[in-house]
Amino acid sequence: MANAAHADPVLRMLDANANRAREALRIMEDVARFVLDDRELSQAMKDLRHELSSVIRELGVDDAMLLSARDTPGDVGTTNTNSGEANRPTLAAVVASAAGRFAEAIRTIEECAKLLRPDVAAWKRAEQCRYAGYELDRRLRLRLGHAGRRQWRLCVLLTESLCTHSTWWRVAEAAVAGGADCLQLREKLVDDHELLARARALVEFARPHGVAVVVNDRADIALAAGADGVHVGQADLSVAAVRAIAGWRLLIGVSTSNIEQARRARDDGADVCGVGPMFVSSTKANPALSGVEYLRQYLAEPGVGAIPHLAISGINHTNIASLVATGCRGVAVSSLVCSSEDAESECRRLMQAMAGTPE
Repeated sequence: MANAAHADPVLRMLDANANRAREALRIMEDVARFVLDDRELSQAMKDLRHELSSVIRELGVDDAMLLSARDTPGDVGTTNTNSGEANRPTLAAVVASAAGRFAEAIRTIEECAKLLRPDVAAWKRAEQCRYAGYELDRRLRLRLGHAGRRQWRLCVLLTESLCTHSTWWRVAEAAVAGGADCLQLREKLVDDHELLARARALVEFARPHGVAVVVNDRADIALAAGADGVHVGQADLSVAAVRAIAGWRLLIGVSTSNIEQARRARDDGADVCGVGPMFVSSTKANPALSGVEYLRQYLAEPGVGAIPHLAISGINHTNIASLVATGCRGVAVSSLVCSSEDAESECRRLMQAMAGTPE
């Protein structure tokens, strides 16, 4: 073994950082396993922990050597602390902290490997572990999504042309009074100046009520208006592209019509998925219905079913019961509420149906 004079302090460094790296990976693994219900990602964390142990064994160091070098009571660093250590407001913050500790620890292990056995490739394996950790951190934190991610019960899509009995603004007020917890501004024929003005007005009105505001398609308008989120379709900017633009400033929703699209949304870090089309819609022509069977697939898919969803298309007071029976936790409607003579009552009835309460 090279540099024998440094063996004891180097072994202490190796021991401390191996423990730190394994602890960090275990936190990340548990979040993937218990929070995201993601078997693949949690297995990848576990595999990396085992690879790390293998790297250390390749150095000719076993547990007895590490335990013999350990001196926790004499470690001058055990009482070092800073105020940021207690600041973990979200699971994402917990994961970010764990991932940072892993990256720092594995780099120290890599350098220790060069000291102990510069003649073997263990330090290169440690380097690859570090790169693998970076990728797992990326995947895990994207899948956790926005800290404000939540399951809405009723989202009303506001389109002025569908509001046949009152203005779009009156429909928005009625929807909130009726219990809707999300309003989505969906206007494709309004110019940018007017769209931004409407979005800002909705945010100012809805936020004191605890109601989210989402802008359809336009991440730029959503950001400028201070909206809660943006919703994109399969032909719009991808979730990954929007996240690159908006960071964590916006919740990102995406329309999905099959389980492959839902898996991609999961991997890209979507905060909510539109799940549909469920039924024939009077608002837009749909080439094919995904139906309740797709909702059932969505809810059963590991790592996907935990993502908030909104079943959409053709939902009314008659067919909503089939969605609730399948496990649906949220719905999005448009013309049913926008074209109603009593939008508030329509929303109340939908909320009752979602709660399983008889009318």
